Amino acid sequence: MTPAAHDDVPAVLAIDGGNSKTDLALVSAEGAVLVAMRGPGSGAPTADSLAPMVEQIAAAAGIHPGRPVAAHLSACLAGVDLPEQEEALAAAVAVRGWTASTRVLNDSFALLRSGIQRPWGVAVVCGAGMNCVGVAPDGRSARFLALGHSSGDWGGGLWLGNEIVGAAVRAEDGRGPATALSVLVARHFGRATAHEVSLAGHVGALGEEPFVSLTPLLFEAAREADPVAIALVERQADEVFLMARTVIDRLGLAGDVEVVLGGGILASGDPLLTVPVEMRLKEHSPSAVPRYPEIPPIAGAALLGLDHLGVPERAHARLRAAYSRPTRASMPTRASWG
Repeated sequence: MTPAAHDDVPAVLAIDGGNSKTDLALVSAEGAVLVAMRGPGSGAPTADSLAPMVEQIAAAAGIHPGRPVAAHLSACLAGVDLPEQEEALAAAVAVRGWTASTRVLNDSFALLRSGIQRPWGVAVVCGAGMNCVGVAPDGRSARFLALGHSSGDWGGGLWLGNEIVGAAVRAEDGRGPATALSVLVARHFGRATAHEVSLAGHVGALGEEPFVSLTPLLFEAAREADPVAIALVERQADEVFLMARTVIDRLGLAGDVEVVLGGGILASGDPLLTVPVEMRLKEHSPSAVPRYPEIPPIAGAALLGLDHLGVPERAHARLRAAYSRPTRASMPTRASWG
């Protein structure tokens, strides 16, 4: 009998960890969300940083210390970017004895699974940064280093923020064309000029990574036909498509491949970005199906756990239904078993 078959232990302990927050859930083999809660984020997750949150969700579920928390741990975490890092963290977590089996992946895989209806496809993340992963029907996967400029990446909120301020400053000092971004950037930070904004950011007067908040201004200017803003949005659309196309080609995916478009910038659904991305996808892969996740990444992590355990499809449907209610993922719940 497998651990998942016991009535006294949840099937999956799911974790979706980002830089700003970590979501956890205990899920039954039938796809019921037994307990869900949220903890702090971590840029470089470790077994020690995860331990207090695991202990907290176990306590909320009434699981006594020292007992297994679930049959399988499915953790999808930001800051775990390379396969070697995934394996090392999985080994460190496994010795804690929380579950009988453990799998650790980059958080992009949670986005992928949350947006697709089957366990294979492609996902592009365009949020603070950029990433893309893909899984083939035979289990092969493809990914990028996603380390930023040094690994060939372009785009995401952090990158675009710097591009926006740079374009605004260049317009002011004469090196670049005039753009409405100069006024919008200065106004956003309560400064007289974009030059002052750039200087304030350089000396740390605007806080950590302040320019990531500027992306909405870019789309505002692009909607008003600002050429500089339009060029940046078009470049971002190109990069999203290029990542998806490359993974599709590397894995040899054909037919109605699902392409999940997620992360804060894509999830905003602005047609200035999504329409050109979808058009390029259709030109390259006419049967490709763009997807925008309707459930959060924590549900994707849980679905990956259910995949691992080989539970019936109805459990997947039940889990999706639970997370389609917006408050469920972030509201702690209680249930008892055993």
